[in-house]
Amino acid sequence: MSIDKRRGVALLAAGVLLPLPVLTGCGSDGDSGATAAVQDLATAPRAQVRQGGALRWALDAPPSTFNAFQADADAGTERIAGAVLPALFTLDPRGRPRRNADYLRSAEVVRRQPRQVVVYELDPDAVWSDGRPIGTADFAAQWKALRGTDNAYWTARNAGYDRIAKIEPEGKRQVKVTFAKPYADWRALFTPLYPRSVMGDPDAFNDAAREGLPVGAGPFAMRRPPTGDHRSVTLVRNPRWWGRPARLDRLVFRAVPRDQRAAALAAGDLDLAGVDPAAAGVVRRAGRPLSDGERSAAALRAWVGRYGPPAARADYQRELAERGTLRRLTVRTALEPAYTQLALNGASGPLADDRVRRAVARAIDRGALAEAALAPHGLPARPLGSHLLMTAQQGYQDNSDAVGVRDAQAAQALLAEAGWRPVGPSGHRRNGTLQAHSDGRGGEAGARGGASPTLMRKGRPLSLRFVLPSGPGSAQLRATGEGIARMLDGIGVRTEITTVADDSYFRDYIASGDFDLALYSWPATAFPATDARPVFAKPQAAADGSLVVEQNYSRVGTDQIDQLFDQAVAELDADAGRTLVTRADARIWAAAGSIPLYQRPELVAVRKDVVNAGAFGFATPRYQDIGFRTPGTLRR
Repeated sequence: MSIDKRRGVALLAAGVLLPLPVLTGCGSDGDSGATAAVQDLATAPRAQVRQGGALRWALDAPPSTFNAFQADADAGTERIAGAVLPALFTLDPRGRPRRNADYLRSAEVVRRQPRQVVVYELDPDAVWSDGRPIGTADFAAQWKALRGTDNAYWTARNAGYDRIAKIEPEGKRQVKVTFAKPYADWRALFTPLYPRSVMGDPDAFNDAAREGLPVGAGPFAMRRPPTGDHRSVTLVRNPRWWGRPARLDRLVFRAVPRDQRAAALAAGDLDLAGVDPAAAGVVRRAGRPLSDGERSAAALRAWVGRYGPPAARADYQRELAERGTLRRLTVRTALEPAYTQLALNGASGPLADDRVRRAVARAIDRGALAEAALAPHGLPARPLGSHLLMTAQQGYQDNSDAVGVRDAQAAQALLAEAGWRPVGPSGHRRNGTLQAHSDGRGGEAGARGGASPTLMRKGRPLSLRFVLPSGPGSAQLRATGEGIARMLDGIGVRTEITTVADDSYFRDYIASGDFDLALYSWPATAFPATDARPVFAKPQAAADGSLVVEQNYSRVGTDQIDQLFDQAVAELDADAGRTLVTRADARIWAAAGSIPLYQRPELVAVRKDVVNAGAFGFATPRYQDIGFRTPGTLRR
């Protein structure tokens, strides 16, 4: 598998559960220059960061592995790896890879013909925590483990390692990498970089790295968790770190499910946590002045707390304590480097016809959906126009016109061309129950006070099964789905909405193709030519007759899209590569298997005195600079 699968699966799980900001203006090249909320941190120079302390940071679940190249690695794995292992290139707020000067003096393509050659010059002080210098042996071990030729390594490997021909030393503290085939995304390689003790042995790669990382080379090092504590991972300062030392004594990653984070924050058990909109609202309300009605209710609770029965007094004291804790928090808000999309399953049924898919795409008011999802958080409420680049990224371009602008009449014409004719009543179904929508919402149908007549072909109605998650953190996703259903009613397309449990949504429905329409999220990437190809690759028939879809769960693809990705990943000229990515995106839009709706809001509840952490957006955290503000320093 050529994409780093752990990222996609982790985002899908987070998307099932599905962040006032400082807005940074950064119109991308080729873009209209619209403002995007790329990051929201309380920044402070190191001199204003207190020495010491422990920061408690929420994870969705305990990491099942600390090897970021295994299939079950998740966001927690990546977060911890970023603090304890070398990252040769980090990302800036606009998703651009930047050389990490803590590890590299230089890294550049020194030759393109007859083969691409990259030379890395390492910092002379860069050592593993066991004292061994970081060097060629570590690069070579990682290449051999991830290139896909040794089945003893259980890996969801990144593409690119299979393009390397050889790795050898080049002078003192230099590593020379020669490629067999050109690779534009070479900066994606060797981040994180593992020691050869992990990568050089299949047993260590497959099993030992699940338990911990005794050897690292970051500002922090892993401390073995206490016996029986499987829900938290504690990092401490690495005594062999050669860079500027971490300001925190400890960084504690604690597994707290998202639906329990508001309570954990109120109890003072967390200092930083990604939250859903409901929990963000709890934090925001705790920090604002009380309204007249809230004052009256508070006065009544105060009376009960003083004169009421013991249980009521205890509840009141707990409420006061929780409100006081929540007042010490703020919500940091940015556009997450991930997007929510509508997937149209083109494997069979009405959506196998590209005219029906394009009709669905042209019936949807993506602007209204983006407004509903983003405006409540003060974020720029515009729909996303690309499958491959987010609004802040260099080269972003809105290519949605490749499928056509929103136009209900054009959508109905496409359906008529495909043989679907209007007859009968309107409505859509929820879990098998027909529900009509004529409440004035949902675009043009609502404006007429009702949905269009049902479309029929060969005696069968045009009805699509719309699968959505049912969990408490999925309210925004379900609201988006309801909006889409109303919009489709407007052109006579009926939807049968089925809500299913979060833990089976991806496994039993999305991955298996048991849906017509579905909503889920994909992570954005700094390297779309590499990472996005399997998401949009044309499905291929296997020898046993099954369909190999990689991560293309809409099962819609073309040879031309595949060819454009292949050309982009081999194009070493950056401008030419971006042009190829743009062309690939336009063809993906035209195929209409995936309709991007909006970038997700990144909502992070964080203590007000925490600095250099919050809603990072694309940016890689600089862990050694995270900490608590020195008392008395100016606050932003």
